Amino acid sequence: MKIDNLPHNWQQLSAGKQKVYKKFLQKADKNKVLKQLPGLHEDAFSKIDCLQCANCCKNYSPRFKTPDIKRISKHLRMRESDFIEKFLVVDEDGDFVTNTKPCPFLGIDNHCSIYDQRPSDCHRFPYTDEDVFIKRIPLTLKNSTFCPIVFFVLEKIEKI
Repeated sequence: MKIDNLPHNWQQLSAGKQKVYKKFLQKADKNKVLKQLPGLHEDAFSKIDCLQCANCCKNYSPRFKTPDIKRISKHLRMRESDFIEKFLVVDEDGDFVTNTKPCPFLGIDNHCSIYDQRPSDCHRFPYTDEDVFIKRIPLTLKNSTFCPIVFFVLEKIEKI
């Protein structure tokens, strides 16, 4: 399935429901939510094709932690310092992030050229199958405005 299986205005719906989502996540039985997440995560990924979207790669950057930099620079046969100089900057939080948007590793077909070596943040995104979803509510809310998977999971979980 593709993103077009969601309402065409899913991003506006999500933006309009931020207070509802926040209230739900703050008051929800965390254990109950955590038990539901793996199944909802799988359901969302079976219905929504990330390659049709790639909003995360087009508009945001993951953090590149030291192990990520080591692994990716080795994969690209670059010195770590050259990799950092060519692709990364330090953001306001002191983290390494990409120096361009979209991500320099995103192809025009929305495939990642370093997919098997991608940063851990990319591997874990959109966190819909882990406790980050409920522990870092501001992150979940932000992600729901650009990631159809997060929107899908929030819509389903608030009805449980």
